[in-house]
Amino acid sequence: MIKVAIMGYGTIGSGVYEILERNREIVSRAAGQEIQVAYILDLREFPGSAVENKIVHDFDVIRDDDEVKIVVETMGGLEPAYSFVKACLESGKHVATSNKALVAAHGTELLAIAREKQVNFLFEASVGGGIPIIRPLYRCLMGEKIEEITGILNGTTNFILTKMDKEGTSFQWALKEAQALGYAERNPEADVEGHDTCRKLAILIAMVTGKEVNYEEISTEGITEITDVDFKYAAALDTSIKLVGSSHMEAGKVHAWVAPVMIDRDHPLYAVSDVYNGILVKGTMLGTTMYYGSGAGKLPTASAVVADILEAAKEMDSNIPLGWTEEKQEISPIGESVHRYFVRVSGTYEDRKDMVETVFGKSRVVELPEMEEFAFLTGPMKESRFLENLEILKVELTAEYQKVIQVIRAE
Repeated sequence: MIKVAIMGYGTIGSGVYEILERNREIVSRAAGQEIQVAYILDLREFPGSAVENKIVHDFDVIRDDDEVKIVVETMGGLEPAYSFVKACLESGKHVATSNKALVAAHGTELLAIAREKQVNFLFEASVGGGIPIIRPLYRCLMGEKIEEITGILNGTTNFILTKMDKEGTSFQWALKEAQALGYAERNPEADVEGHDTCRKLAILIAMVTGKEVNYEEISTEGITEITDVDFKYAAALDTSIKLVGSSHMEAGKVHAWVAPVMIDRDHPLYAVSDVYNGILVKGTMLGTTMYYGSGAGKLPTASAVVADILEAAKEMDSNIPLGWTEEKQEISPIGESVHRYFVRVSGTYEDRKDMVETVFGKSRVVELPEMEEFAFLTGPMKESRFLENLEILKVELTAEYQKVIQVIRAE
């Protein structure tokens, strides 16, 4: 029998316990022995529940019990999660976590401790919820050279943008509905400003390059400035708008960014809607593969944690080679990345045609009925060049008492 402790009995932690109980026979068969939850660390008591007698409030109980071999961290946040996980690894216990903030901020150190102690620090659930993506990178694609990872990595923002696209609602209205359904937190900043996607992308890049990635170096934009009018233009262009995290690895350089992007109908990520996630991985030999599914939620995410428990159960006496080292991976400046750009401008195109073509050359132009504005879609260009041209256009427009209303990158 293998004894497990769960730290944090919220949505994900309770889901892990539920799966271990409901799928007891399947889990035991996969592990080769029984998996038993010995302790659940939480501030609450849960009187009258099935876990009432497993609740502990003192972390030392878990750390000091040598019979507890695997610890699940589903507390979220950095503290006390970081201190507790570090102590567990140093005590020779395997750890499985769903905490992307912890992995992005302290993964390098925690992986190093796990190697030293010959235990495992596993984090499949930290990216993509229930979608298997971490394990495929270090097992199924271990013979591949990965050139690109691009994905929709946040279910909350994808739900909001889908509502805006399909129903024509405003950002604020769609956000309120996401909060009412439990998809968005009361403070949704981490999701809607792109920080959650950025941390997940940093973890994926680190997995692929084998080097530490500072997520703060990844250019990140959220969706708070996207409007229902932007989606009207997107429909006219036969596109949709998604919050995308993207990384391209070439010649030792990594280009990475998080931003709203206009995606064409024939792009694989176009059809990823609602709270679902989709992750594209491109390898030199395999080509492009896509991983699609529930990117969040109680049981999907808990399922990924349970998979890590079973992985640890099969490798109780050894460290699985995965993750990255302390060597730093440089992220190229966003100005070096190449995109097309969607630009909305006040006034009529007829009056501004010469100005736009002089600055950006021939572009695809869209005008909506009864709108005192127009939009154009540029050809591919480096972001640094685009920004230089955009400043020229802004100066010209200011002289005419007009302005650039919106800029969105496009695939």
